[in-house]
Amino acid sequence: MESIYIETSIISYLVARLSNNLISAARQKITFDWWHTERRKYKVYISELVIAECSRGDKNAAKIRLNLASDIAILEINDACIELAELFFAKAALPEKARDDALHVAIATHYKIDFLLTWNCRHLANAHFIRKLQKISFEENLIIPTICTPEEIANG
Repeated sequence: MESIYIETSIISYLVARLSNNLISAARQKITFDWWHTERRKYKVYISELVIAECSRGDKNAAKIRLNLASDIAILEINDACIELAELFFAKAALPEKARDDALHVAIATHYKIDFLLTWNCRHLANAHFIRKLQKISFEENLIIPTICTPEEIANG
């Protein structure tokens, strides 16, 4: 069974109020459908970082996000993950606000996860970032997870 790392944006889309924005509403529906029909096809993981990010913001929403994540295996952030994140952050020339995004990729890479599922298309599911990661993975002899959205992995 393939493994999948769920990045925080997935959980956020699941619990957010239905958006008036057509694209966001479609993503919410796609995420909901994936969560309820496709998720069981994978060994699903999150990390301590996902828990921390889910805990932020409105307390009621945070409680719902944490409850949703409560039955998912949690990957520990260790020194190897942090070092790998720094490598990705520096070599991919990410902006400071994307430091945690590099850590998500590092965690999934360190634990040899097959897929990283996200709606963060600015810094993660972004063709330019993925291309940089592919170059880094080749140079460093790493196998990075396939970074994708629920729409891209549905019906797999």
